[in-house]
Amino acid sequence: QVSELVQFLLVKDQKKIPIKRADMLKNIIREYKDAYSEIVSRAGRTLQEVFGLQVVEIDTKRHIYILINNLPRAEGQYLCSDKEKEKMALLLVILSFIFMKGNSVKDSALWEFLHLLRVYPGKQHSVFGDVRKLLTEEFVRQKYLEITPIPLTDPPEFKYQWGPRAEKETSKKDVLNFVAKIQGKDPTFWASQYSEAEATP
Repeated sequence: QVSELVQFLLVKDQKKIPIKRADMLKNIIREYKDAYSEIVSRAGRTLQEVFGLQVVEIDTKRHIYILINNLPRAEGQYLCSDKEKEKMALLLVILSFIFMKGNSVKDSALWEFLHLLRVYPGKQHSVFGDVRKLLTEEFVRQKYLEITPIPLTDPPEFKYQWGPRAEKETSKKDVLNFVAKIQGKDPTFWASQYSEAEATP
């Protein structure tokens, strides 16, 4: 059961899909549900020792888990294909923008910012494909981004924030250092972001 669960979690993680306890019980653990915690903790140990991945519960009410990579990684070194790397680079840029703007941005401001990078919501991008879909579906499903409607807006507007996976896989400090490197400035140049980054683990 343990090795089956490890494989199941790895396959789910390839697509960065959050994993529900109900799915683990139904697909893998089945009649061994009394030993659920034992099986999950052993699978967690194996993932940690062999792959450097940690099983983290991001929703304790509905029991939803993700795998996060806790191998110390050099910047930009993700264990994934070039296309995935490019997506992760775009994600990092978006997370940086959200953080620098006070942890929440309107969709109009985000699209305006992406325009500057020559990434347009309605156009197919050679690397990212349908960018609007990537942001509003893929990154949201993977829990990197959260989108919430802004009440009483017509036409409806939305705000973007970091999702729980982004909070676990990166830190505000890393993001600020990334921005500082791109802009050729010291992180302390952005005083309020710097103190927030220092205060959050």
